[in-house]
Amino acid sequence: MNKPTPSMTSNRPYLIRAIHEWIEDNGMTPHLLVDAGAPGVQVPPQAIKDGQVVLNIAARAVARLELGNEAVSFMARFSGVSHPVMAPITAVMAIYAQETGQGMMLPREEAPASDEAAADGDDDAPKPPQLKRPQLRIVK
Repeated sequence: MNKPTPSMTSNRPYLIRAIHEWIEDNGMTPHLLVDAGAPGVQVPPQAIKDGQVVLNIAARAVARLELGNEAVSFMARFSGVSHPVMAPITAVMAIYAQETGQGMMLPREEAPASDEAAADGDDDAPKPPQLKRPQLRIVK
């Protein structure tokens, strides 16, 4: 008999925290590449370019940084004005060091389905279009 495969939580938040720590331990500046169109992303509209936003999450650049299991959140200044920023973990496309570009691209992961949607069992619902694979680029 086959045993059912145990379900595990996403490894994304753990990878983001680990790469963040590695980048800061090396004296570099951690940046996140975020899909700005993903549900739940809260960033100032002027920070969005081509549907994406690059966020500097260095300790000297943000306040109250939380790298949680569900989302990354912090306070940051954009054009001199402080704004709350929130990005669900599923919207984070990459974390990398600004100075070297070293880091990690994260595979596309859909937001978890709500319990209500899972209970409906509507497999015929239209699926959102697949976006092209994100490209990591160095922003100076």
